[in-house]
Amino acid sequence: MKRLLALLATCAMVLGLTALSGPQAVAATGCKVDYTITNQWQGGFQAGVKITNLGAPVTGWTLKFTLPDAGQKVVQGWNATWSQSGSTVTAAGVDWNRTLATGAATDLGFTGSSTGANPKPTAFTLNGVTCTGSVDEEPPPPGPDPNPGTGTPVGVNGQLHVCGVNLCNQYNRPIQLRGMSTHGIQWFNKCYNAASLDALAANWKSDLLRIAMYVQESGYETDPAGFTSRVNNLVDMAEARGMYAMIDFHTLTPGDPNYNLDRAKTFFASVAARNAAKKNVIYEIANEPNGVSWAGIKSYAEQIIPVIRAADPDAVVIVGTRGWSSLGVSDGSNESEVVNNPVNATNIMYAFHFYAASHRDSYRAAVSRAASQLPLFVTEFGTVSYTGGGAVDRASTTAWLDLLDQLKIGYANWTYSDANEGSAAFKPGTCNGSDYSSSGVLTESGALLKNRMSTPDNFPTS
Repeated sequence: MKRLLALLATCAMVLGLTALSGPQAVAATGCKVDYTITNQWQGGFQAGVKITNLGAPVTGWTLKFTLPDAGQKVVQGWNATWSQSGSTVTAAGVDWNRTLATGAATDLGFTGSSTGANPKPTAFTLNGVTCTGSVDEEPPPPGPDPNPGTGTPVGVNGQLHVCGVNLCNQYNRPIQLRGMSTHGIQWFNKCYNAASLDALAANWKSDLLRIAMYVQESGYETDPAGFTSRVNNLVDMAEARGMYAMIDFHTLTPGDPNYNLDRAKTFFASVAARNAAKKNVIYEIANEPNGVSWAGIKSYAEQIIPVIRAADPDAVVIVGTRGWSSLGVSDGSNESEVVNNPVNATNIMYAFHFYAASHRDSYRAAVSRAASQLPLFVTEFGTVSYTGGGAVDRASTTAWLDLLDQLKIGYANWTYSDANEGSAAFKPGTCNGSDYSSSGVLTESGALLKNRMSTPDNFPTS
């Protein structure tokens, strides 16, 4: 996004650091832990850990277990704060999962090093109570099904891939995904919770959640492990609701993605290894390159894509384009530079961004030309001006969405947030409550997008 409001820096202090305070931990009264070795290789392994609270609600939980082989060491974990002393491993809840209601579950995981076999731990404690898988009282029904049925976007389409100039589903048929983008998760973390994602999937009928993880602006570079964990958590939440998750490495300032090359390699190696078995993940490796040549962007992409492919060979990867992902149009160029010098990789798409009040006919013409030669995905667009503010341009927005529908080009709207700007879907203060669907909380932009997206998808299966 080509705008950052100064006041958001203050929001980062308020919203991004909530894990530093909160209620004190309380004892668990019953719990179950499922520990699964999800991958292993010479000298290492990956484990998934699912905690289910069977008793009274628990706030501020800590899980402990002992690794049975002295050679096993935790290297990196997600969805918890991990530590190890000797053979004892401790995982403590973070801000978005620190409270577990009765019957609630949370998924954690880690990668580890090892010197031999990888036997599983046999005993786990949650806040000092041994997890036996039983309790005196019966828990209520669980939340969203982690294996959603065939009626969801992921359930119908399965693992996606690029075929020709289209995004195609498991039946090798072209499809269009329609969804919403988060705002910077360092500023609007509270907007992305069970209630808001339930609404996005069930009421908005969204196919996709784009997870905008800024690298600078109080983002990833300030806490790589914390932001990686939060991204993985949102991937899981989208998966549980049958939505695709686009992991957006939101580079913006500076605009040359090569500035963040080492950070990108570290981040994508981690999230690709952790999410390789999932069918719902799409990787967007550079949000809006600017002030950099197409050759520089291409070089960056050809170094990052192999990192992802080493762990996740099947997922679709989206490459940003010159001029704030405008195919070079905003820099006075056009799509020919990509057509004539494409990224040397397969199963990739190219990003295009527009803001309807600023980018009209010449940009639509470029997309129309490019769509016959390049696989495109509109990973971000707004109904207002490129500043993120101003009035909604309904005519231009409608013209854009009609064109994308016609060409079967997927899109994610900026933004599913209550930011105080015209591009936000919600009125300010909405994320303090639990209503993310009614007309009373939607802005003009939000109402337009919800109405457009909640029409039935056309996902071919034969």
